Amino acid sequence: MSSFVSRQAAAAELLRRRRARESLTAFASAIDVPGKPVSDDENEWLFQPIETTQAAHHILLLDKLERVARGEISRLMVFMPPGSAKSTYTSVVFPPWFMGWRPEARIILASYATDIARKQGRRARQIVRSRKYTSIFDTSLSSDTSAADDWALLNGSEFMAGGILAGMTGNRAHGIIIDDPVAGREEADSETVRKKTRAAYEDDLLTRLIPGGFVIIVQTRWHEDDLAGGILPEGWAGESGALQCRDGQVWEVICLPAIADRTDDPLGRKPGDLLWPEWFTPKHFATFRGQSRTWSALFQQRPTPEEGDYFKAKWFQAMRPPPAGEMRIYGASDYAVTADGGDFTVHVVVGIDADDRMHLLDLWRKQAASDEWIEAWCDLVLKWRPIGWAEEQGQIKAGVGPFLDKRARERKAFCARQQFPTRGDKAVRAQSIRGRMAMSGLHIRADAPWRADLVSECLRFPAGVHDDQVDALG
Repeated sequence: MSSFVSRQAAAAELLRRRRARESLTAFASAIDVPGKPVSDDENEWLFQPIETTQAAHHILLLDKLERVARGEISRLMVFMPPGSAKSTYTSVVFPPWFMGWRPEARIILASYATDIARKQGRRARQIVRSRKYTSIFDTSLSSDTSAADDWALLNGSEFMAGGILAGMTGNRAHGIIIDDPVAGREEADSETVRKKTRAAYEDDLLTRLIPGGFVIIVQTRWHEDDLAGGILPEGWAGESGALQCRDGQVWEVICLPAIADRTDDPLGRKPGDLLWPEWFTPKHFATFRGQSRTWSALFQQRPTPEEGDYFKAKWFQAMRPPPAGEMRIYGASDYAVTADGGDFTVHVVVGIDADDRMHLLDLWRKQAASDEWIEAWCDLVLKWRPIGWAEEQGQIKAGVGPFLDKRARERKAFCARQQFPTRGDKAVRAQSIRGRMAMSGLHIRADAPWRADLVSECLRFPAGVHDDQVDALG
């Protein structure tokens, strides 16, 4: 009996190793993925295992990376929020697997700083030093070349890491991984640094790519014209998939904002769903949602210009409103007639204080059926008791007007609603609110959860994908 159990265990182990060799996802599950270093020493070479298991976005990323290895994808961009483990799986797990799976493979890893690239190199090197790795690929770290930023395997594969602006020298590569090419806000806002980064990518890194090799860019977005932004198609609006880009290449793009904002989300999320909710709680994101530029860029992967063509960033002022009893309060809506379509229904509540300043007090926005947004409308009326409510004439006559009237009476959500005819294009309709904001601003408390999304939409107006919040304000 014991020999039978032993044979079963041995067969299961052989199957596990075979799967780990052939599947990157299985490999990532079979090894101890290095996470935090065990000490604060910048040269520390030992790392603790990561604290999390594979989530849906990790599995999606691993699948795309495996397709890169198999030659099905030659260009891959990965945009995810900070802390989503995109670098762990792309720069730490993928290179050892690819180098074991394909003997004599050569990988170059570049980051904004040499020490960052070297740290990722140390983490990847810890994987190939492990017994689990050796048992899977029957190869190990070469003693002749084993530095953190320049190491090799006994099967002939080589790994080199360095800063993107430091100048990469050495062998050519079958694959180039550019992980976090931007150091921070100051560098992202510097046109000089952006040009140097692009030149290093085009004139240094790409010239080292062996014909038929792959390029991976993994980052959070910082600026509209960062490295990825200069490659993406004109007018890119956060879409994922195979995209024909400005460099003449077809890039596979994975764009996963912290909070889904498209109906074609790669993970199948609905607008409003969190990324990795087991790890990223609403409380975690709440810290950043009031910082419009940071939220739009690093977390939603849609960098907002410092100044819009139509609205100006300085017009959006962080100020807590006075008590409701000291303001004249009004509401307005931009209705969508179908649920889960391309348009959002938006309700806004504004207050005008004694100095004639306008405060945005509340905002509801969702791709929802009429029964849901009618309940939301009633909730806002009961909460704020506005003097009046503005809405477009054509929208409210599209079959929902009588239902809204009926439900408002049932819930005693009484408010004088006034319909206005649709006039001109969206830019014309926004002229009145634009003029008022130019004179006295729009005051929104800094911690409002919808502040960043609204500011982002306004600064992109009228060229952005959505303009429903602007329509509601106008």
